[in-house]
Amino acid sequence: MTKRADGPVGPDTLRQGAVRLLAGGNPQIAKADGDAPVQAYIAAMPGWKRDVGQRLDELISQAVPGVHKAVRWNSPMYGIKGQGWFASFHVFTSYVKVTFFKGTSLRPVPPGGTAKEARWIDVPEGAFDEAQLVDWIEQAAAIPGWGNS
Repeated sequence: MTKRADGPVGPDTLRQGAVRLLAGGNPQIAKADGDAPVQAYIAAMPGWKRDVGQRLDELISQAVPGVHKAVRWNSPMYGIKGQGWFASFHVFTSYVKVTFFKGTSLRPVPPGGTAKEARWIDVPEGAFDEAQLVDWIEQAAAIPGWGNS
């Protein structure tokens, strides 16, 4: 591992070149499909946010076996092949935002957002309700998602 001002970066990230952190510490990762770009994104997340990203990825991968992963718009995306994207997350200065693209269809509806269908939760430093998050992940993966995965 190589140490950067914002934390360690793994060898896969280094092969792609230095990862630039955008506003709020969000890693700039090129659009790509698969687990590798998602792991590069997570490895480049600064500080405590990396732990949140790792845990979110673990929870999604466990709750949805065979989940399709990609990076789009500098965010890890999770979907079902042929059914669309159901969730993503994005780094901000004081939290990690987890978005459910068809969030208004989930029960209870996640608290953040005013978009037509998308809803989200902001995960600050510290613990979050993993059981509720897994419930939302399972619900979201069971309905048609957004766009093409």
